[in-house]
Amino acid sequence: MAKQNVQKDEERLESIESTLGKTEMFIENYKKTITTVVVVIVVVVLAIFGVKKYYIEPREQEAQLAIFRAEQLFENDDYATALNGDGNNMGFMDVINEYGNTKTGNLARYYAGICYLNTGDYQSAIKYLGEFKSKDHLVKPLATGAMGDAYMELGNTAEAARCYEKAANESKNSFTSPMMLVKAGFAYEMIEDYQKALEMYQIIKAEYPNSNEGFVVDKNIAMVETKMAR
Repeated sequence: MAKQNVQKDEERLESIESTLGKTEMFIENYKKTITTVVVVIVVVVLAIFGVKKYYIEPREQEAQLAIFRAEQLFENDDYATALNGDGNNMGFMDVINEYGNTKTGNLARYYAGICYLNTGDYQSAIKYLGEFKSKDHLVKPLATGAMGDAYMELGNTAEAARCYEKAANESKNSFTSPMMLVKAGFAYEMIEDYQKALEMYQIIKAEYPNSNEGFVVDKNIAMVETKMAR
């Protein structure tokens, strides 16, 4: 038995040595290729680091300074000036054109969309709100909902309803979701899709009963059920 164990150990050792030998041969045969690959990886990593530190971050800081005045104008409801600038300071469109690939440039698209919505250029509002990218649980649904508002102004109620419903589901929370569900319900009522309208209101009743919309949703449900019974 001991002899068999010794033999197995020797065979295992030979196998390991054989594997190590093949590895050494592989490294020796492809030494130049391996070195080249390693150098390329190092160069790429350093390049990414350099671009981020010496290009992206400085541009982000510039963009934040550039958008400051436009944000102030936006907060004061001066949407036209906030959008196009006041002659001395950049507007949101200037920030998009100059710093469109930064986070601040992306945020400027949201602001621009809201400005266009409030100044009556609904197609442009849809364009820039649609280009805005965000994972924020409140801002993204509000942007999608604002697209719905623009479609409503254009008379495309069915698309508005779709946007509102999408906004309600983008980030389920007790603030934006019931608000968007109510808007979706109203829009579906306008196109006489009462079943979908009822579905929106019932979701509010079931999932957001303590929201402002939830306190009065029974009235909406009763009105839709009356329309469906006619």
